[in-house]
Amino acid sequence: MTIQTQYSYEKSWRDTNEKELLNIIEEEIGDADPAGTLLYVKESIKSGKSISVGSCKFRKKTKDA
Repeated sequence: MTIQTQYSYEKSWRDTNEKELLNIIEEEIGDADPAGTLLYVKESIKSGKSISVGSCKFRKKTKDA
């Protein structure tokens, strides 16, 4: 599954690798278990919805995106 991210000040979504995802989550929530939060994000976006963590949104990449 490819995950895309978008900060609140950005207009477009971008593909993000696992290492970058963990860095983004760590920046947004501090030391509060970034790996566990990433697992939660992955489960939450499986249905095609987006989820916000701090000022960053996450979504599963669609075929037409």
